Amino acid sequence: MKILVLNGPNMNMLGIRQPEIYGKTTYADLVAMLQAEADKLGVEISFFQSNHEGALVDAIQQAYFDKVDGIIINPAAYTHTSVALLDAVKAVGIPTVEVHVSDPDGREEFRHTSYIRAACIATIKGHGLPGYVEALRLLCEKQ
Repeated sequence: MKILVLNGPNMNMLGIRQPEIYGKTTYADLVAMLQAEADKLGVEISFFQSNHEGALVDAIQQAYFDKVDGIIINPAAYTHTSVALLDAVKAVGIPTVEVHVSDPDGREEFRHTSYIRAACIATIKGHGLPGYVEALRLLCEKQ
């Protein structure tokens, strides 16, 4: 099984960016945590982070050609603005889980809208970085 983990803008700043919301764990720590869980589950996992919407769309499309079985995506701020990410996930038809470190519904009003959610099989929000592990396990159970 092959899983792609996509992270949107500013997620590379984990541990630095608003630690009162996102904690002090770094992006490298997140990658290590997920790699360890993937190893336990016998899953091939890859990671991609970009601050650019088009690069994320390209990564979703490439996942189709790479025969990826599942996508974990934290679109970050693009959650609330990107129809392009929604359309890309719909186009490839790969089971996708939306993940958010914080709970956007408990934050500013504009964060309550998720465009990508309509194309996802599940949303995990407000569980911190362990939410990514939940998403990985969920995708493994769906296969």
